[in-house]
Amino acid sequence: MAGVVEIGSSLELSPIGNCQVSALVDETGGFVWGCIPRVDGDPAFCALLNGDRQDQGVWRFELEGQVSATQHYVRNTPILVTRLEAEDGSALEITDFAPRFEGSGRMYRPVAFIRIIRPIAGAPRVRVRLAPMHGYGAGEATTTNGTNHVRYRIGDETLRLSTDAPVGYVLEGRSYRVESDQHFFLGPDEPFVGNLRSELRRMEANTRKYWQHWVRGLHIPLEWQEEVIRSAITLKLCQHEETGAIVAALTTSVPEAPGSERNWDYRYCWIRDSYYTVQALNRLGALDVLEKYLAYLRNIIDQARGGQIQPLYSVMGEAELHESFAPHLHGYRGMGPVRVGNAAYKQVQYDCYGQIVMPTAQAFFDTRLLRMADETDFEHLEEVGEAAWAKHDKPDAGLWEFRTRQEVHTYSAVMCWAACDRLANVALQLDKDDRAALWKERAEAIRAKIEANAWSEEGQHYGASFESDYLDASLLQMVELRYLKPDDERFLKTFAAVERDLRRGDHMLRYAAEDDFGAPETAFNVCTFWLIEALYLTGRSQEARQLFCAMLSHTTRSGLLSEDLDYETGELWGNFPQTYSLVGIINSAGLLSKSWSEVR
Repeated sequence: MAGVVEIGSSLELSPIGNCQVSALVDETGGFVWGCIPRVDGDPAFCALLNGDRQDQGVWRFELEGQVSATQHYVRNTPILVTRLEAEDGSALEITDFAPRFEGSGRMYRPVAFIRIIRPIAGAPRVRVRLAPMHGYGAGEATTTNGTNHVRYRIGDETLRLSTDAPVGYVLEGRSYRVESDQHFFLGPDEPFVGNLRSELRRMEANTRKYWQHWVRGLHIPLEWQEEVIRSAITLKLCQHEETGAIVAALTTSVPEAPGSERNWDYRYCWIRDSYYTVQALNRLGALDVLEKYLAYLRNIIDQARGGQIQPLYSVMGEAELHESFAPHLHGYRGMGPVRVGNAAYKQVQYDCYGQIVMPTAQAFFDTRLLRMADETDFEHLEEVGEAAWAKHDKPDAGLWEFRTRQEVHTYSAVMCWAACDRLANVALQLDKDDRAALWKERAEAIRAKIEANAWSEEGQHYGASFESDYLDASLLQMVELRYLKPDDERFLKTFAAVERDLRRGDHMLRYAAEDDFGAPETAFNVCTFWLIEALYLTGRSQEARQLFCAMLSHTTRSGLLSEDLDYETGELWGNFPQTYSLVGIINSAGLLSKSWSEVR
């Protein structure tokens, strides 16, 4: 592990993207993370994980004499505006976005980033530092250039910068005076067609229009509208639209706690995380994300032999995600290792069966969908149900992906119960009474086994596994999954035990027991939201509101959260932006908000 280098103090990053590529922009407008040609590709911009080499793997506009920087998103879009001011009073604005809009009967979402700089006060002098890398930080991209463009060779990919800024100044990193708006299009290696200025302004207007119309179709709560909208936009940016896959986060290897080496690559589609994401967006009415994800699931199910499903796949549906290290990257703030790939694909995690059946079940009922599910889909889905029935009482790695031990995890068993329970609902919808009876019978058999093996008479609570009575926060999901009602005595006792053992102030651990890397050092943000939901559902709504507001106070300036949080200092840790955590914001806001009927 490289020595710890203190670079930056927090994950103050703002994502831009177009559902094909994305970039994370730091507080001063620097691209510090961005992969091509898609989210799991080579990070051309990798300064986030580049230790003290902050002049490589980055794209910045450095204002001479800079003294301040402020940022905001254009309302209801992922278009980011950064204002830089210098000590002499000069200032400029940087507008960043990845183009996304409909044209010629299809969605235009190229592997491209657009940046526009505008002088807004005085005579700002700026230095353009554009230094993409290749091979996970192995070296800087080689360049060739013409009069109005620069070509960057990034491994097997080539990007072309088309600009009306002085190309020589860009190549040499020389400062110059900005006297008019300048435009930068970093995209496919082909000549830019049309007038650069007018075309990029058109793309900016069309991209703004697309996102604002998408947001207009959301059903949002009265309170915390900005927080919910920002979370929804960011969740959509985490979908790879070409296939419908949804990644857990846009980054790899931001550690869960400082120096912990709990550094994982989250740029893949976990069946579990995606289930929670589409569930939250579904509550907002974002059916486009659900429809594309269901198409991805159908492909996964087609490829699954005998209904056997992995916990995660690549955004292209690839099954093998070999885990390796990127030795040229020193890690976030110097805290390596940097991992590429994720060995969890080899694990068995039987909760995934329920997480496939539940979102797919909606397609048999929801007449709004362009493609409703049919009897053939039901036959394929029953194969997944058969696997859930066969594996519901078998040991697995669990949702927390333990790497060195297996038990029969209660959460996995409950998810297998949910798979059978929902298949019974679908069978009734299709007038298949015999299949409905079979799946209902199986659901009840799984329930009986859970009650017999997961309940601890001595501890008076459900245990995290059949083999032991230790606790984990996933037990709070038994209500959300409709396995128990919130006033069920067994749930209330389990909630009390979980809160007693895992709550740390305003935050919640996922579990307190030691795992493969020792005892967890940070709170798991989605578990805190599960705590908030449980408080609300058990009648402690005022306390739930207080905790929710406390969690919102820990978001970045862009309104987002990572995976983990130091419950003593409030610092964010873990991969970013984390879909789980944003789901928590959406779900909690929906539960806690005042009704629209109070104001209209």
